[in-house]
Amino acid sequence: MNTAAEQEKPFLIVGSGTETVAPGLHILRGQGQSFVAETDVGLVVVDAGPGGPVTQGMIEAVRALSDAPLHALCYSHGHVGYNAGVPMWLAHAAQRGDAPPRVIAHRNVPRRYARYRETEALQHRMAEIQFNRPAGFFDRRLAMHAPTETFDDRLQIGHGERRIELRWAPSETDDALALWSPAQRVLYGGAALIDSIPNIGTPFRTMRDTVRWADTLEALAALGARKAVREFGATLEGEEQVRHVLMHTARALRWLRAEVVRLMNEGFNERETLARIRFPDELFGVEWMKPTYGDPGYIVRDIYRSENGWWDRNPTSLHPAPPEDIGRAVADAITDKRGVIAQARALARDGHWQLALHVIDLLATASGEATEIAEARSLKAEWLRQRALQVPSYVSRNLYRVSADMIEQGTQSRFGIQ
Repeated sequence: MNTAAEQEKPFLIVGSGTETVAPGLHILRGQGQSFVAETDVGLVVVDAGPGGPVTQGMIEAVRALSDAPLHALCYSHGHVGYNAGVPMWLAHAAQRGDAPPRVIAHRNVPRRYARYRETEALQHRMAEIQFNRPAGFFDRRLAMHAPTETFDDRLQIGHGERRIELRWAPSETDDALALWSPAQRVLYGGAALIDSIPNIGTPFRTMRDTVRWADTLEALAALGARKAVREFGATLEGEEQVRHVLMHTARALRWLRAEVVRLMNEGFNERETLARIRFPDELFGVEWMKPTYGDPGYIVRDIYRSENGWWDRNPTSLHPAPPEDIGRAVADAITDKRGVIAQARALARDGHWQLALHVIDLLATASGEATEIAEARSLKAEWLRQRALQVPSYVSRNLYRVSADMIEQGTQSRFGIQ
């Protein structure tokens, strides 16, 4: 079981305070690294934060920088936790007697919010599992606040040397933006620019366009930025380094697309493609491509799904029986259940946790409390935690560990976990 302290440990919160990267341009730490630009028309803040003490700390940090009115709040992208704190910024402006700030997002954000409202229970449940949080944790943290205006490709704020540009930067979402200071050649990359492999193919989320993300990185590289601020990670310094990281990442994404297409064209299904692909170290061994959150295998699956339907190429799965009936029938067909458990245990003893999981699933997915079935479920939970120790991806580790908790609690069926 995960302790309360582990459940409450923040992952996306990166600290507090500000860091000046150029005159009038500052990193604002909160949920990820937000950004503040001091323009001639007032302050422009990218991302309001998740609300509560984090957003309050962000407001105080901004006020330590400047007493200028807040001209605009901008959404870096449409994942709602990043801007749950909008009401606090609006209240702050009102308390100061300032005019309400503009609340700006890309035009795709309202459509995303409509989808999130329609699937609210699903979104909360997925977030609880992905971030290893207790039931109900996100009910008050995923509030959605509609922007007051949207833009398509580019929006300028301010004039002259202090102007900034908001640029559409589709990447993790189709509504992401980047902030560009032409005079100082400083780029805030938002969700398009992080210090690990691009977050494509996350198990619980809809597909993300690998090639479009590469297009975005190449377009940002063409700006010729001298500094590039990431949503997560250290600032890239120097025009050569900025261009190198952006173009290298784009090249890796294009390689993935080409390689998956090659394997698909040779007739391999999704699992066969995953088994055969090898990730070149010169592309994926660099520091900023490490799989700390996403994983290159996730990207492979997203590319595969973008060109294929849901069928796994096994005719048995075209019109399947209910999962509980399948589990029962398979378990009933196994006359030597102790032999299955013994074989799975042998694999586990040798450290072959993934193979042990495949074998134990012959029994662990069945319903009922027969001795061997209950033992299989207990072993599966134990081995899921061992498997979690083998993978670098934060998301994968959480899915293994939360699934183990649910199996032990008997709540997995409510979440569709097997």
